[in-house]
Amino acid sequence: MRADVHMHTSFSHDSESCPEEMIKGAIEKGLEVICFTDHYDKDYMGWGDESIFDPEEYFKVLVPLQEKYKTQIDVRIGVELGMQPHLGECFTALTKSYPFDFVIGSVHAVQGTDPAMGMLFDGRTDEEAYRAAFEETLEDIKKIEDFDVLGHLDYVVRYGKEREKHYSYMKYADILDEILKMLVEHGKGLELNTAGLKYGLPFAHPHPDILRRYRELGGEIITVGADGHKPEHIAYDFQKVNDILRECGFTYYTEFRKRKPVFKQLS
Repeated sequence: MRADVHMHTSFSHDSESCPEEMIKGAIEKGLEVICFTDHYDKDYMGWGDESIFDPEEYFKVLVPLQEKYKTQIDVRIGVELGMQPHLGECFTALTKSYPFDFVIGSVHAVQGTDPAMGMLFDGRTDEEAYRAAFEETLEDIKKIEDFDVLGHLDYVVRYGKEREKHYSYMKYADILDEILKMLVEHGKGLELNTAGLKYGLPFAHPHPDILRRYRELGGEIITVGADGHKPEHIAYDFQKVNDILRECGFTYYTEFRKRKPVFKQLS
C-alpha cells in the first residue's frame, strides 16, 4: 500500500504538525501518494472554536509544497467535512469553489456532541449510543451530496464504555445496510481507516463485516487512510491493509484526483 489519503496538519484543530513535516514523514515511509484532508467541522463548537480553516490560506500553503516535492511524492489536497444534516448547501458551496482532489464526509457530531467527548454515552448503553451515531450518519448522507467517501463509519465504537465487546455488524444490520445501499446507489465510496487499530480496537474502521457487506451490495470505491495527525502515525499498520481488503472481496483500492476515482490493484 503506497497511498495514505487521510491525514491532518496544523490546519486542523487537533494537530500541531506542519504540512511539510507530514510530507517528509510520508516520503521516509516510502509512500508514493498522500492527500491532506484537514478538518472542516462547520457549526460545531465542541472543542472550543469552530473547527474550520481558511481555504485560501490552505491552498496558498499546500500548492507550493506540491511543486517542491513533486519528484519525490504525489501530494494531493482534500478536506474532511464534519457532516451535519443542515450543512448541505454550505458544503456544496465550499467544494465547488476550490479545486479539492478528494472529499471525505465524516460524522463527528452525534446529537450535537462528538463521541470522543464522552457525553453521548451519558445515560445510554453502548448499543443505544452506537445506534444513535448510525442514525445520524444515515440522516447526514441523505442531506449532503458533496463528498466522495464516507469516513471511519464506526468511529463511535472507539469511545464506548465497553467498546467492541458487544459490537457487531449484525446487531445494526438494518440501519448499516441502509447506509451502505445509499452509498452504492449514489456512487459514494467507503473508507478503510486504520486509526481503529491505532486506538486499540481489533479492527480498522469500519469492521470487516461492514466492508464485506458494502462489496456484496455492489460497492466498488474503497480508499485507505491512517487518519494521522503527526508524522509517526502516517500509514499506520498499512502492512495489514492488503489482507483486510482481500478478505472482504476487494482486489484493488481507490485514490482520488480532481474528485475522480482512480482504481489501483492491490500488491
